[in-house]
Amino acid sequence: MTQEEFEKIAPGLRKVMKSIGRNFFGNESDADDVAQEGLVALWRYRDRLDAGSTHEGLAIRIAKHCCIDMERRQKEGVLLYGNIPPESMTREMSVALSPQEMMEMEELQTAMDDAFNRLNPSERRLYKFRELEGRGLDEIARETNIPKPSVKSIVAVARKKIFEELKKNLQS
Repeated sequence: MTQEEFEKIAPGLRKVMKSIGRNFFGNESDADDVAQEGLVALWRYRDRLDAGSTHEGLAIRIAKHCCIDMERRQKEGVLLYGNIPPESMTREMSVALSPQEMMEMEELQTAMDDAFNRLNPSERRLYKFRELEGRGLDEIARETNIPKPSVKSIVAVARKKIFEELKKNLQS
């Protein structure tokens, strides 16, 4: 699947993934996170997707895995910068991936780490609070004395920068 084909189906898949996240977590912020992580995972494997097929089922499975992983990270405090880590993938998905694909997943994690480190310090700090530590927007706003809408906006910008950096790195 080409980048253009992926970009055409991504909004619909994002909507599906966000719905799964909303149902799982009960809030928009975590739902956005699920959709973002899920789309990054799909983006990484877009060249293996058939442009003529529907990918809603795959998007649903990936979103469910993202929900479980996010909940696990929130409970365990695991500092991962995104995507589905290879060690937490279910048997169903890991059987479908070759050793090379598993290695590519690890490369994606490294690319995500690099993208995170390229954020400016305030973006990195707020992104870390929200995404890596699982803090709520109200808590972050109180702790940093930054208005809640600004916190939400800065985190969204950081997410977008990470996604764009990944897109750039994974195309080369």
